Amino acid sequence: MTKNSAESMAKVAARAADEKKADEVRVLRMPEVVTETEYFVIGSASTHVQVRAIVNSVTAAMEEIGAELLRYEGRGDNNWVLLDYGDVVVHIFVEEARVYYDLEKLWADAEPVSWDE
Repeated sequence: MTKNSAESMAKVAARAADEKKADEVRVLRMPEVVTETEYFVIGSASTHVQVRAIVNSVTAAMEEIGAELLRYEGRGDNNWVLLDYGDVVVHIFVEEARVYYDLEKLWADAEPVSWDE
């Protein structure tokens, strides 16, 4: 998969999360030292119900463009759902868990990518 297609997949995921009112949606281009994935998409919601709606929106949008879901972690009422598409990993949190894990700080050297143009 090329960088452009991975970036466009990340933007599709971010827009799908935003459509379901995910809070503070971010796309991060991961540093070269992270060999497993090129982009993180991060978003959050105040309730588990909204997290599930966001996840359903993202998985439907990604399926529509032919992206293969390799791993789905955190079903049910978990505070963090991870959707692994290989070059793109989507993280949807309940707000408290997002603050606790603070992936943006953990990966502070990742490059923010504009997705809502």
